[in-house]
Amino acid sequence: MSDSATLDTHTPIASAVRARLSKVRGFAFDLDGTLVLGDKRNQGLEPLPGALALIDWLHARQTPFVLFTNGTTRTPAHYAKTLREVGFAINDSQMLTPAVSAAEVFVRRGYRRVMALGGEGLAAPLREAGLEIVPPGGKHVVDAVLIGWYPEFTMDALESACHAVWAGATVYSASQALFFATATGKSLGTSRAISAMIKDLTGCRVHVVGKPSLHALGCAARRLKVRLKDLAVVGDDPSLEVPMAHRGHALAIAVSTGVGSADAYADVSEARRPHISLPGAGELLELCKRVL
Repeated sequence: MSDSATLDTHTPIASAVRARLSKVRGFAFDLDGTLVLGDKRNQGLEPLPGALALIDWLHARQTPFVLFTNGTTRTPAHYAKTLREVGFAINDSQMLTPAVSAAEVFVRRGYRRVMALGGEGLAAPLREAGLEIVPPGGKHVVDAVLIGWYPEFTMDALESACHAVWAGATVYSASQALFFATATGKSLGTSRAISAMIKDLTGCRVHVVGKPSLHALGCAARRLKVRLKDLAVVGDDPSLEVPMAHRGHALAIAVSTGVGSADAYADVSEARRPHISLPGAGELLELCKRVL
């Protein structure tokens, strides 16, 4: 039996995968399409079936977990507050975004000034880390340009970001995913589109600080105080959570309530498939009750 398994009523989970799950010391959950669904602007969040019960169960067991969304429409504290309002028992420290992992990277690299292409959800964690935030507009010398959710992006902002790159700034993106899951289906993100314009004009390299980068996984592991290999990463996007888990040798768990369908990995090599594929959060809860 392979080390990957799909849980259903007919196929038992592989013993090797069961053993790995039993040794997990913390969970990193995606948000949209895994635990909740909302609209294109990430508003009107509604819990997916089994999600509230899963989080409550982990709390009762005192099993550490974080939620890591590639979205930057809100600050982590605002995300956490919104999730509490729809029933999730989480605190602010359990919510992570690419702005948090970016702040870690920038402080570690000695950056001081950052041009933030996005709103307060992108800028606030950087500011809290002691970085100076420079809004787009005009010609600025900065250490980095960080691209997030920015539907208000303009030609003026594009020109300003390009001048920053030509002056030596390194470009970072919250996400390079094409889509994110909403209640009405896939919705196009902004980070990749904006990154493509800047890259085309300047020839720069775009560094990802959100999922599926090891920057994001390492941020989650440090928040939970566990090793990468002791994490279980749970998500719906075949281009994000599963590749990130494999990069850090974590346990990859895929659900099909968002971007990725149940057969999303049919043409992917065995080494790149999720260790466990499940219909959703409710089935993960039942599995955890049997194994943890």
